Amino acid sequence: MDQVKRICILGGGTAGWMTAAALSNKFKGLGFEITLIESNEIGTVGVGEATLPHIRFFNSALGLDEKFVMKSTNATFKLGIEFCDWGKIGDSYIHPFGDYGLPMPDTEFHQLWLREKAERGAPRLDEYSYSVMAAEKGKFHFPGDDTTQIGSNFGYAYQFDSSLYAKLLRSYSENNHVRRIEGKVVETHLNAESGYVKSLSLENGAQIEADIFVDCSGFRGVLIEQALETGYEDWSRWLPCNRAYAVQSESRGELLPYTRATARKAGWQWRIPLQHRTGNGHVYCSDFISDEDALHQLMSTLEGPALTDPKKLFFKTGRRNAFWSKNVVAIGLSAGFLEPLESTSIHLIQEGITNLVELFPSGEIDEYDIREYNDRMELNFDRVRDFLLLHYVATQRDDSEMWRYFRNLELPESLTEKMEAWQKRGYVIPYEHGVFLPPSWISVMLGQNLEPKSFDQRVNKIPQEELSNLLRSIHTQTHQKIHQAPAHAAFLAEYVKGVHVAQDNAAGS
Repeated sequence: MDQVKRICILGGGTAGWMTAAALSNKFKGLGFEITLIESNEIGTVGVGEATLPHIRFFNSALGLDEKFVMKSTNATFKLGIEFCDWGKIGDSYIHPFGDYGLPMPDTEFHQLWLREKAERGAPRLDEYSYSVMAAEKGKFHFPGDDTTQIGSNFGYAYQFDSSLYAKLLRSYSENNHVRRIEGKVVETHLNAESGYVKSLSLENGAQIEADIFVDCSGFRGVLIEQALETGYEDWSRWLPCNRAYAVQSESRGELLPYTRATARKAGWQWRIPLQHRTGNGHVYCSDFISDEDALHQLMSTLEGPALTDPKKLFFKTGRRNAFWSKNVVAIGLSAGFLEPLESTSIHLIQEGITNLVELFPSGEIDEYDIREYNDRMELNFDRVRDFLLLHYVATQRDDSEMWRYFRNLELPESLTEKMEAWQKRGYVIPYEHGVFLPPSWISVMLGQNLEPKSFDQRVNKIPQEELSNLLRSIHTQTHQKIHQAPAHAAFLAEYVKGVHVAQDNAAGS
């Protein structure tokens, strides 16, 4: 193989069409041949509706207009995720997409707050977060340009219909000359010497050859697992939830700019508000609750009438032992699965695509590139795993079998170190790679009552009265800015007003 020029993507859905869109954009005009195989009969999981702020940069890199994307996918804005009943029943907090307070010259803002709280008392840290307070009040506007000012140091994401997003990206990809083939793979042919995938046989007799294959075939892992047998690292001991029900319902009440995750006795329940409906689901562990009771828990707590029949999903948390093996790269559910508690599913797809583009072979496939890709993706999955597990173990709950299981769980050393550093003096060990920055860790640990015993002593350089006045000023400015901001629903309606999309693309799925 002299140069990789023929790319075959197996599987559509969000993962397949995100991959096709990105590769066809990056390699436009360079003589690449990109083919995507999917089967309408097989279908996709299609319940990923909440995203992280990174999706905005993915869309921007494709040259997609934000208004058009939001109108096409019935999207709402998202400032964070509300967690209910995680630390204790009755508790709630919001994990915001943004910093607390304002940038400080010598230390992190939360360290100033920890000292003030210890010495004089202070409002909750959330009240110094523009994104938390805006979410709680149902407000939204775009971040300002000057990050030293209140109302600027935050990000936002989307809550959208993922099937419509995939449809939009399919249109984009086909306009970039991606060839879509309808069909099912019935046989994978390997090169006898190298072990590389040589070609795929389809049910209709067609043979598809390529130099590199991207496996977006979902949980089945048709190429990465069934053909190459890379193996799977099972994380069920840390994240034992293994099933979910998903259902769509009519919207009720205010259109809120955040996703909600409510802890239940054997898992948790999501609520995602879109323009035209609400997405709901119950993620649970079958060891601790029956399917019937899990379904009843979901259906009995919907805020509006159900619009669809519940969809049942089975999964095993973990990741492939290798994301890139020989000439196959697994992206999406074929690479691994981590429950959608922090809306990371689409982000991990994006990470897989970004790393593939950066390490794409310029000549023959190189083992160094494969190792580098796998190292990066392992770090991404490992650190998301730790962050998800934090929600389950930073808790005072012991009211059900599942919560007692987590109270006695031996944690990964990487998570233990992170929690101990925080509890000693409010220090968050930073990552060079990993999606969640220190404010995210702070929000969950404080929100679930994991409080530091001390604080960074450098903040003692500031005279007490000066510190109190500074915090009071930031608190006042934050609340004044929130008061001036428009309601999320009104802002959204005005923002997408006049944007035209084709009727079949705008319809709900």
